[in-house]
Amino acid sequence: MIQDFLQYDFLRNSLYAAVLIGLVTPLLGVFIVIRRLSLIADALSHVTLSGIAASLLLEKTLFPGGFINPLYMGMVFSIGGALFIEKLRAVYKHYQELAVPIILSGGIGIGVIFISLANGFNTDLFSYLFGSISAVSKGDLTVIISIAVLVLATVFLLYKELFLLSFDEEYATATGLRAKWIHFIFIVLVALVIAASMRVVGILLVSSLMTLPVAASIRIARGFKQTIFFSILFGELAVVGGLITSYQLDLAPGGTIVMIAVAILVGAIMWKQKKTA
Repeated sequence: MIQDFLQYDFLRNSLYAAVLIGLVTPLLGVFIVIRRLSLIADALSHVTLSGIAASLLLEKTLFPGGFINPLYMGMVFSIGGALFIEKLRAVYKHYQELAVPIILSGGIGIGVIFISLANGFNTDLFSYLFGSISAVSKGDLTVIISIAVLVLATVFLLYKELFLLSFDEEYATATGLRAKWIHFIFIVLVALVIAASMRVVGILLVSSLMTLPVAASIRIARGFKQTIFFSILFGELAVVGGLITSYQLDLAPGGTIVMIAVAILVGAIMWKQKKTA
């Protein structure tokens, strides 16, 4: 197996992409969970699906010779969905949580329409839904690396601001913090990470990677920074372990990654219960 990963470019690309995804998705997921916005990842993943379906539809109907990389169209739709969520949160000031299911429903609806116009699922769309080891190209890896660097740099530079916004948004705003712009930057990063992660994890399962490792770390961590550390550790174990297992057993990587994340969560819950008993 190790020989295969060293020999084949597509396996190396998938492994490198998996390591980066296992790093940035739980990192952003900690802030999402703390702010009680866990469903936002689901909403943006379904919007990303619409972008992928739109790209494949255009390639099938208008550009048979090839259209742009569906990854880019997915990113455009995902960022657009993030901006709409922010707009709706401003419209429904007293019911801001409504923005997420509205965009989620719209994303599903548009995606289903595009898929039906393209005469149903095909192999390409199926790989985007559930992930694929062979789908990560050098171009995709370059995009994932760029997004990972952007996420790490942003979290490093705005750590204190994101921390304050996550625990007390009203106080952060009262102190003069530009909460609106910081949250805008954050949600755009979330949209980019979701779109970039779909190659390995799959669109329908990427939200699990943002929440399950965080849920496990919350059970055993003693502070916020420790929560981030354990979230990234569990995320890496799930992604790399799932990728290797899926290759060995010829399974969709998304499903194996999520099930390993679930097993880690169950283990963390049982360990905490045993420790407090």
